[in-house]
Amino acid sequence: MSRSYGQYCGLARALDVVGDRWNLLIVRELLIAPARYRELLDGLPGVATNLLADRLRDLETAGVVERRLADGGNAIVYALTPWGAELREPVESLIRWSTPLMARGPGGDRFRAEWLVLALSALIGGRAAAGRSSTVGILPVDDRLLQVRATRSGTEVSLHDGRDLDAVLRADASIVLGLAAGALTLDDTPGLVDIEGDEAAVRAVFNPRRA
Repeated sequence: MSRSYGQYCGLARALDVVGDRWNLLIVRELLIAPARYRELLDGLPGVATNLLADRLRDLETAGVVERRLADGGNAIVYALTPWGAELREPVESLIRWSTPLMARGPGGDRFRAEWLVLALSALIGGRAAAGRSSTVGILPVDDRLLQVRATRSGTEVSLHDGRDLDAVLRADASIVLGLAAGALTLDDTPGLVDIEGDEAAVRAVFNPRRA
């Protein structure tokens, strides 16, 4: 890397690699899924195209990101290397740490539904369902449907893959995050959430027990 703190310290050396502006947000996007350059640009509103290219090149040189052929072999996608994918744990820890900062809502900040994939994974991933297995759709905005699959062995969060859903919960992102963080329960949110389908399935997702 061209810039360094020059300190023999694990945190300093990690920040040499991922501490530049936009680097961890690029990692966030690739933790959700490998992406084409244009998809990364769309998922990082505010980043200049030349800066994104520079950051990707730096992360690739450092061994965090690699280029691969997309399924079908007709395009190049960026993906995390196995070492880069190990950033999931510290990134999810930062997301959990940020909970008080998110409580006040988005204000004027941009929001994309897919960013909740990583946030919900950090907050409820790995927990066992309270009761039976459930697959619930989460719709914080009108354009992207998320999917939370809660079973007795744990909870997985992804973009909706087309499978049948037991229920769909519609609510503002701040409400969804409050439910996932345990700061709110469904009983606290009359009029703030809309549930279509089996409410018990939603409760199985948002009132989980520890595995």
